[in-house]
Amino acid sequence: MLELSIFNYPFSINKRMSLEQTWRWYGPSDPVTLQDIRQAGATGIVTALHEIPNGEVWSYEAIKERKHLIEWDDSQGKPRKRGLTWSVIESIPVHEDIKQARPNRDKLIENYKQSIRNAGKAGIPVLCYNFMPVVDWTRTNLYFELEDGAHALSFDMVDFIVFDVFILRRPNAEGSFPKEFVEKAKQRFESMNREKRYELEKTIIAGLPGAEESYSLEQFQARLDEYKNIDSDKYREHLAYFLKEIAPVAEESGVKLAIHPDDPPYSLFGLPRVVSSEADFQYLCEVYDSVYNGFTLCTGSLGVRADNDLPGIVERLGDKLNFAHLRSTQRNADGSFHEAGHLRGDVDMYKVILSILKEQKKREAHYRTDLNIPMRADHGHTILDDLKKKTNPGYSAIGLLRGMAELRGLELGIERGGDVYN
Repeated sequence: MLELSIFNYPFSINKRMSLEQTWRWYGPSDPVTLQDIRQAGATGIVTALHEIPNGEVWSYEAIKERKHLIEWDDSQGKPRKRGLTWSVIESIPVHEDIKQARPNRDKLIENYKQSIRNAGKAGIPVLCYNFMPVVDWTRTNLYFELEDGAHALSFDMVDFIVFDVFILRRPNAEGSFPKEFVEKAKQRFESMNREKRYELEKTIIAGLPGAEESYSLEQFQARLDEYKNIDSDKYREHLAYFLKEIAPVAEESGVKLAIHPDDPPYSLFGLPRVVSSEADFQYLCEVYDSVYNGFTLCTGSLGVRADNDLPGIVERLGDKLNFAHLRSTQRNADGSFHEAGHLRGDVDMYKVILSILKEQKKREAHYRTDLNIPMRADHGHTILDDLKKKTNPGYSAIGLLRGMAELRGLELGIERGGDVYN
């Protein structure tokens, strides 16, 4: 195949403009092994050094050690390549003191900068992170049973109110919800036994896969209280301050930032949420105008809000699209939702992938080197034999394999159909 080089970018005639297929791996203790992932057809790994406490520097040595584990198999003496690459860090957690603009935030930001430099030195090109206060991605049920017997992640608004109003008893929480919802929640709370109440509490605040921290009820309320004087405008200022500090370092280090949207994309516990819409992404991209200051298109998170035009976001802001989480949710009018199949639910995955492939064509026309945008199938159902195993909810092997296969087939169909060229 004829190889050409323009502006130091090598490419091949008739090269497929495929998305880079990646997989979320939770490290050596993950029930899904690196060999499993390779057999599923992924070539990129999305992971983090979960053992390093929030706020501390990720050393170059620690990053290189994990990168070697991902990319090389030493089990049979002479190291051999696994066929995998550490493509995306997800994530280096942002310390709560940075989010709250406490006096030590500059020191913590310096640590964050050094971690970015070390990631760049190790050759990891993308950093996905989030700026959600106190709680990371939130669900009320990790084992929601679907009609076919599969398990999915779900968020039930009434269950959430049960926790917020009747278990946590957050001050003034009742006034945050419609009266009829609170009455439903009261009835449900009274019908729940102690075990069910504790399970709900644990699901919301004890930490989901990839969550940054877990809390007791008392600790959780204390964290919420720390935000009583921080509204959305002030919180947005805190995020902008952080970005202005780290984005230039990311650019110098060759690491593209990809902020993850709020999940779900609306306020919880009265906390500010400032990464929930296209307008939020537009603002953040303008804080430091560079392809190194971009976003993660999480179609499941953004898709919970009907007013988020996912293909339109890619069309208008696609030059800052640095990572994609592809999944679909089925939403209800009251704000509840559950994780649907990857080609089902409220997300028009055909239009989303078409828009991303068109963005890649734009990049090719501008001789950009980051043509193959990394994506991963996100939050698969627990199905088949995985129903009998201990797995990370949303990240069982077979469910994600099914999702990846569906997305892979849809992408190939779009490419072969020629719509990407229209």
